[in-house]
Amino acid sequence: MTDQHDARAMVIVGAGHAGGRAAAALREFGWRGRIVMIGAEPHLPYERPPLSKQVLTGERDASQCALRSRDAWQADRIEHKLASVRSIVPGSREVLLADDSRIAYEALLLATGGHVRKLSIPGAQLDGVMTLRTLDDALCIAPRLVSGARVLIVGGGFIGLEVAASARMRGCEVSVIEGAARLLGRAVPADIAQSVQDLHERNGVAVHVGVAPLEITRTSQGALRVLLSDARSIDAEVVIVGIGIEPAHELARDAGLAVNRGVIVNAQLETSAPGIFAAGDIAIHPGRFTGAPIRQETWHNAETQARTAARNMLGAQAAYDEVPWFWSDQYDHQLQVAGEPSLGMRTVRRVPGVSASMDFHFGAANRLVGVSGFGPAHVIAKDMKLARMLVERGLSPSADVLSDASFKLKALL
Repeated sequence: MTDQHDARAMVIVGAGHAGGRAAAALREFGWRGRIVMIGAEPHLPYERPPLSKQVLTGERDASQCALRSRDAWQADRIEHKLASVRSIVPGSREVLLADDSRIAYEALLLATGGHVRKLSIPGAQLDGVMTLRTLDDALCIAPRLVSGARVLIVGGGFIGLEVAASARMRGCEVSVIEGAARLLGRAVPADIAQSVQDLHERNGVAVHVGVAPLEITRTSQGALRVLLSDARSIDAEVVIVGIGIEPAHELARDAGLAVNRGVIVNAQLETSAPGIFAAGDIAIHPGRFTGAPIRQETWHNAETQARTAARNMLGAQAAYDEVPWFWSDQYDHQLQVAGEPSLGMRTVRRVPGVSASMDFHFGAANRLVGVSGFGPAHVIAKDMKLARMLVERGLSPSADVLSDASFKLKALL
């Protein structure tokens, strides 16, 4: 590490959750020099989970999504530069901005997130066809979710289903269409996906799986009409597209870094170029259980990778070995997944309460590699926290113990 009075800064490209957490962590871990966060959004770093929930329902405003207050950023002397990065020059350790100015970096973190996927069908550009990725997106969608409005969600993943729940809470008439044979893809076991669908249907959502949108037109009454692949059509005032993101790895690719639908990093989150790190949605890192490359689009991933990356930007050699974890709140229910259930070779089910279930996934050597849970939040939250700890420790509890809901999981710890 060079003298901190050197003109070179710690530079973070991307001022979202991962970028913001990393900037704050750099100060926490002792960097006294310049820190520059470069972002394309006018907002200071904020959290994304509320966008599909509390912001849409009106329970939170923009300020309540912020990672930190403006005063906190200023007190830590962290610069937030609203700018576009044209290129990265690893050889001279510089970032070139769109206005031709340059910033020399001591270490660089790429936390550029992803680009929201849009429909590529006729009519996808009509007013009222919207996506949800940013705070401004959420603030634009929220006023349209008025009681009685017809809302069509394209995509039965987490974002789409959270938006569906929020829209129903606002009194909208909601339909969800999903091209796959079931909701939630491979993110959760099939029976949990069915339980999620049942929950939405009990709450008045019309769910259509195995169908895709072909065209969007405007009716004579001004509504949006979505033609489906099964020849039916659905009319709506608002169409919200939730079909995922594409990792924003263009800067890394153009700088010659190793990429593959994301930026490839080692266990220390360092890219193929020395001194350049990546964290959050774009980072493809060795998974904890097998070492195979994985990429995660979760709050937990952004939160924890940011801190590891910050340590390593300062010269540490800390390995990132967090167990994957995410949650999704829908109505009064919560879905949680910890670990990598897809690695499971057998599953043991626990029923902690009414309308709730937890699946423990065992891998090689009979060790827990994942747990999936769904049910009323107040029923599963405590057990899921303990189950996550079991997975983190790689324990091998007996199936009889796990399946017995009267047995306290805490005793296994």
